[in-house]
Amino acid sequence: MSDPNWFQKKWGTPEVPTDILFRKIEELEQRILKLEDENISTTNELYRLQNSLDARIDILVEKCGCINDV
Repeated sequence: MSDPNWFQKKWGTPEVPTDILFRKIEELEQRILKLEDENISTTNELYRLQNSLDARIDILVEKCGCINDV
């Protein structure tokens, strides 16, 4: 079976629709990988901040004893 995009290739159209789609898919896959990495970094930082705040709250409770058990 012949190439379905033979006309575009024969007459010098620089890209055929499937080439454009494959390139766009590759770009999107790279963006997804980057966003996943950033998501992991952000999540880790949020956990670190939460732990830091918990520790500070515990220190304040010990020092002032102003929070009563309810």
